[in-house]
Amino acid sequence: MKYKILEEIATADVAFETEGTTLNELFENAAFATSDIMVDVKSVEPKITKTIRLMHRQLDFLLFDLLAEIIYLKDAETILFSNFKVEITKHKEYELKATLIGDNINSKQEMRNDVKAVTMHMFKIENTKKGFKATIILDL
Repeated sequence: MKYKILEEIATADVAFETEGTTLNELFENAAFATSDIMVDVKSVEPKITKTIRLMHRQLDFLLFDLLAEIIYLKDAETILFSNFKVEITKHKEYELKATLIGDNINSKQEMRNDVKAVTMHMFKIENTKKGFKATIILDL
């Protein structure tokens, strides 16, 4: 399971939960879920590669910033993504390097929802027995 939609939490927005055995996997799965909620990622060809570097003191805000950047790139540069590789390190702050692979929005893609933003409502990252779990709500 890369992600699970939480139907009972948000009626006008989309809430989802995702897990990962590592932080890298958790962030990759959250990025995948955000994209898959916007477009059927199977319809997005791997033609464009973007590298994102982010830093934050708090892990949850780092995830928030990554998802916000994916939404921003959809709106500002008309790029959708289908593949994600995330590397997180911690020095004084958490540092993230993400490689996003996708394509410009086109008529071959199966569009789903126009996500406007990530919300802070119920946004959290938790430690679990299997690794990590995140709960995220996207504003439509």
